[in-house]
Amino acid sequence: MRIKMSPLSKLYVAFIMLLLYAPIVVMIFFSFNDSASTSVITGFSLRWYKSLLNDQATITALRNTLILAVSSSLIATVMGTTAAVGINAFRNKHIKKVTMGVTNIPMMNPEIVTGISMMLLFIICANMVGFTDALGFGTMLIAHVTFNLPYVILSVLPKLRQLDRFLPEAAMDLGCTPLQAFFKVILPSISTGIFSGLMMSFTLSLDDFVISYFTQGPSFETLPIRIFSMTKKRVTPDMYALSTIIFVVILFLLIMLNVSQVRGEKKMHNKLDKGAKR
Repeated sequence: MRIKMSPLSKLYVAFIMLLLYAPIVVMIFFSFNDSASTSVITGFSLRWYKSLLNDQATITALRNTLILAVSSSLIATVMGTTAAVGINAFRNKHIKKVTMGVTNIPMMNPEIVTGISMMLLFIICANMVGFTDALGFGTMLIAHVTFNLPYVILSVLPKLRQLDRFLPEAAMDLGCTPLQAFFKVILPSISTGIFSGLMMSFTLSLDDFVISYFTQGPSFETLPIRIFSMTKKRVTPDMYALSTIIFVVILFLLIMLNVSQVRGEKKMHNKLDKGAKR
């Protein structure tokens, strides 16, 4: 059943979309401006994209960001998937509720509180073992994995709840070990949830500033931190070009995420239809 929208409702939705995407459109538009002006268009040019390639500090920060995002998202996906399987296997409802409540704390907690608390924890632990350089890539990796974990768990758990709980038992009756049943039956069935959690972790890690700012070391700078340091003077137009590239990449990943979810739902419906016919 389709709900018809009134002209006023359509106008309101268009206004909201304009507020959301007008700044991004302006940024993309001025990334192709031939001059450094933010008010006058002097011509179409790829000048700032070429300038971006020659900015070694920015390229290094981008590389660090990608390394951190890929590493943290992969580790969080593996840990989050195994944690979701364990939580789903709980039979005691009270233990399951408490576990889910603890899992959701990093999502509900303000980022500045998480960042400061983790910074203090890392410094205290480093002083206890006698390390002088407490913060660096390792601490940022642990911090990113920590705030990515709940998103992976919440992406995988619904897929596990949709799964027929007798499928693993059927696989083991046919000769599979519990480990083989997990990899051959459970894992393919929840793959769309795992992929969703992986993409969400990657985008969150790529975008994070507050927690990274408090847990970074002097030798490891990410892109959000570099852009923030540039705002103290003046953001050059090559940052518009870089932001445009990041926006296009994230948009592509989100499209892939939605496509995978739609395909997963279609596969699930097809399986249910085949089961109903049988």
